[in-house]
Amino acid sequence: MPRRVTKSAPLSVAAPRRWNDAVGFAVILGLTFLADLPALNGTLLWDDESHVTRPDLQSLHGLWRIWFDVGATQQYYPLLHSAFWIEHRIWGDWMPGYHAINILLHVGCAWLVVLLARRLALPGAWLAGAVFALHPAGVEAVAWISEQKSTLSGIFCLAAALVYFDFDQSRRRSRYLIALALFLCALMSKSVTATLPAALLVVFWWQRGRLDWKRDVVPLVPWIGLGTSAGLFTAWVERHFIHAEGADFALTLLDRTLLAGHVVWLYLAHLLWPANLMFFYPRFAIDARDPLQYFWPAAALMALAGLAWLARTRRGPLAAALLFAGILFPALGFLNVYPFIYSWMADHFAYLASVAVIVPLCALITRVSRGYAVPVSAALVTILCLLTWRQSHDYTDIETLWRATLGRNPSAWMPHYNLGVIYAASPSRTNEAIAEYRAALQYKPDLANAHANLASELEKLPGGLPEALREHEAAVRLEPDLAEVHSNYGLALLHTPDRLQDAVAQLETAVRLDPRSVAAQNNLAMALARIPGRLDEAINHARVAVGLAPASAETHNTLGAVYVTSPEHAAEGIVEFQTVLRLQPGNRDAGNNLAYALAGLPGRLPEAIAEYQTLLRAWPDDAEVHSGLALALSRQPGNRDAVIREYETALRLKPDLMEAHYNLAIALSFIPGRMPDAVAHLEAAQRLDPNSQPVAQMLARARAMLR
Repeated sequence: MPRRVTKSAPLSVAAPRRWNDAVGFAVILGLTFLADLPALNGTLLWDDESHVTRPDLQSLHGLWRIWFDVGATQQYYPLLHSAFWIEHRIWGDWMPGYHAINILLHVGCAWLVVLLARRLALPGAWLAGAVFALHPAGVEAVAWISEQKSTLSGIFCLAAALVYFDFDQSRRRSRYLIALALFLCALMSKSVTATLPAALLVVFWWQRGRLDWKRDVVPLVPWIGLGTSAGLFTAWVERHFIHAEGADFALTLLDRTLLAGHVVWLYLAHLLWPANLMFFYPRFAIDARDPLQYFWPAAALMALAGLAWLARTRRGPLAAALLFAGILFPALGFLNVYPFIYSWMADHFAYLASVAVIVPLCALITRVSRGYAVPVSAALVTILCLLTWRQSHDYTDIETLWRATLGRNPSAWMPHYNLGVIYAASPSRTNEAIAEYRAALQYKPDLANAHANLASELEKLPGGLPEALREHEAAVRLEPDLAEVHSNYGLALLHTPDRLQDAVAQLETAVRLDPRSVAAQNNLAMALARIPGRLDEAINHARVAVGLAPASAETHNTLGAVYVTSPEHAAEGIVEFQTVLRLQPGNRDAGNNLAYALAGLPGRLPEAIAEYQTLLRAWPDDAEVHSGLALALSRQPGNRDAVIREYETALRLKPDLMEAHYNLAIALSFIPGRMPDAVAHLEAAQRLDPNSQPVAQMLARARAMLR
């Protein structure tokens, strides 16, 4: 029987192409991880704590609030914060997880750039994807966890465009609905993607030379409505929840036009020549009276006019310019964006807009280089990879980022201020914090928070209180409606001789401005407790603070301290101190206060002494605890030597402890031959507190006895 002959099927090009795509994607993925590696283990930066899911949002109810409680998150981007919520469920506060996700999303955007370039039949698609993935201007969006909003919204936005192009050809309703759903996801991740429908219309004009109302415009009308609504809602949130309003945003339409005309050139320059990139760019002055400031918008109009003339034969350059400026529009200055307080521009604002420059340029490079396309592309990608790797080092931690920013923009006040906050958290870096706050005020003298924080640091220095009070006064003058500055000023006045009434006035103002301020309620309670006849008010304010923050050790400690100012409430004070120690075992202040309160109750002196001794085992160099133990021991007979030894230890550790000088003088005055030593300690106590009547009276008697 003759063998049946079958016809062989033609070889398919799909398999080799899929293999090439897999290799290309793997190369971009590997190079991107390599280039961004320095930031992979980076710590939280600037406002990352407002984006990584807060403890009060980590439950299922927190997820509900992300979607339905406007203001629960820094910006109302529910899909973005749902992603953060899921990520926190998986790896908690492990930072490399967030960075890895951001890199993967960025690589996903680069892959979509490749597909879009192919869909538009442009050469150099893989080069465009690699340049987008490895351009150093993208580092800010990738290395900064908060900017997952850029990479996540980029995925949805680019995917929506890709699917919509398919709908444009097939007119299949399912493709339209999928594209619309992706666009909605993009808006719920970052509303600057609202420019997508306008960008699609520009592409259609580039492809066909005209726009058909029914075919091109009508299907995108709902998109335009959704995008406009999302943009206006975000602008409202920026004003009402992030406070993107006030003097820093008081720009006329002409001012905003001059600003837009300038920054659009700067963004383009940074894409074409990515040198001297920084987190905060100089915030240049906008002055409509300066003729030179009209050069940039005039140059932009002239460029558009030239491209419009060229569009008679080549529409591509004009289309690319319109896409670039149009996608950038929300960040050009016509809308209030909170970061404008610090800088008119930021690299992450141009994340998606860069596609409009990168794709056509890579197509041009591929066409021009012809047979040398591979080595030229390899050289370009290598250079960008190295630049991105270097730029990524700036994002390893927040101090490094601020230092790198100041190295390129020394007059930026915000990095100085934030470095001051960082240094203020370390007791050994007080002088560095002061220097940074002073530097911030040099460039922005009206920064109330810098004045207030500088004052708080000056209070830590010997003799720094007078200057601290002046800084507090400046803060109150600049921000009279800010409860925090009144509260801080009141607390400083509370430690100033003869300023108790002034302290109360400031703290009452703080509570009036913000009744829910725990610090203001706490500080006012402490101040009122010192005024005869106002103990009940003090207790009420301390109880309010506890109600506002029931899990706070500080509020319970303050309530206890207020209670023990009155013997009839001492037992309640002890309960509060014990609550603190349950919340924070080993809390030094609560333990010291508990021991002091126990020492004042009949029959509980042994407990007080035992508590002091327990504290000294944990803090052997704590002068206040040694002084408290000495006072408790003095109430038991036969402890004279131990009392003197504890007071002397306290003064060796802290020579300016007035109470120890005074009490040691009393103990020494009963020992024959030690009256001169007692007088010396009383004189020291008087130097430390010249207005103390008990010290003055005791010193007068001691001097009289010496005569």
